[in-house]
Amino acid sequence: MSAKNWPNWLPLRQDLAPLSPYGAPQVPAEATLNTNENPYAPSPALAKAIADRTHQVALNLNRYPDRDAILLRKGLASFINNLSKTTFEVDQVWAANGSNEIIQSLFMAFGDRPALGFTPSYSMHPLIAKVIGVNWNDGGRRTDFSLDLSKAKSEISTIKPALTFITTPNNPTGTTVTLDEISELADVAAKVNGLLVVDEAYAEFSNLPSAVTLIAKYPNLVVIRTMSKAFAFAGARLGYLIADPEVVAAMFLVRLPYHLSSLTQAAAEVALEFQSELLGTVSSLIDSRKIVVSELEKLGLQVIPSQANFILFTGFSQEPAQLWRQLLDRGVLIRDVGLLAHLRMTIGNEAENQKFIAALQDILNGESQ
Repeated sequence: MSAKNWPNWLPLRQDLAPLSPYGAPQVPAEATLNTNENPYAPSPALAKAIADRTHQVALNLNRYPDRDAILLRKGLASFINNLSKTTFEVDQVWAANGSNEIIQSLFMAFGDRPALGFTPSYSMHPLIAKVIGVNWNDGGRRTDFSLDLSKAKSEISTIKPALTFITTPNNPTGTTVTLDEISELADVAAKVNGLLVVDEAYAEFSNLPSAVTLIAKYPNLVVIRTMSKAFAFAGARLGYLIADPEVVAAMFLVRLPYHLSSLTQAAAEVALEFQSELLGTVSSLIDSRKIVVSELEKLGLQVIPSQANFILFTGFSQEPAQLWRQLLDRGVLIRDVGLLAHLRMTIGNEAENQKFIAALQDILNGESQ
């Protein structure tokens, strides 16, 4: 969506007027591979379990939800502890309506100084910063999209941001940052009295250990996770952070009253009970990612190494917008993320992946004839 011309009578903040709303194109397609969703729907058993639980909750919808979401946060702590062999308690977990509300809350609580990120990365980080009124600084990356650690540390020391954002696996590139690098960044951030925020929305698709294992050593480290991707729960809108209890306590200051509905809490609690089933698709998507990468390389394209459920590719002769349209004309919707000569596709189910490869073959073979 592009920025619009606002009427003169509307007292919109001047700094918001030139902005465009966030959002991927929502257009019909046989293979929808543009929003990094998990393509595998919940099983009938899970859907029924959610329906049964929410039915019970619905009988009391005249009452406000648990404003602290204690049961859900306990479940999330248990999930992280099982995954990373940690010992987090409920006071080290905070949940909200998707990771975007988590990000917004961090800016609201700690945004009286600048924020720093390293783009290309998740576009909502700078957008939410601007909406909240936080001064955003773009640190940039190397031409291969890797993080320049030395430069990043220097920028933290110079800018002295209250919040420094690292996304790993990174969106839209799929590249990662190691625990050793995160440790160095957390140390530098601590010296300027800043938080290092590690966005791990796609962590379950990576073979690297989670940054949550560093929180005990670095209390200024905040890790954001989501149930939207690996959990195949995008429609439920549930994000959470793991951090020092003092960080979580600050979230109470900026949260809206009863911000997480009883229905959302109930659905997420059931999903955690079915975590083995939901996370069972992760290995299948990783295997599919390897196959898609191989097929693209056979077509002479270059793929940025990815540890997420999507891949960024280049090496085509057309403009990205042109190739995007040609694929859509063949029933395949992927994402033009605004990077020169690159496009991003989400790993789908087998049929969707095959349709994407076939459409791409058709286009590239037509160009070569």
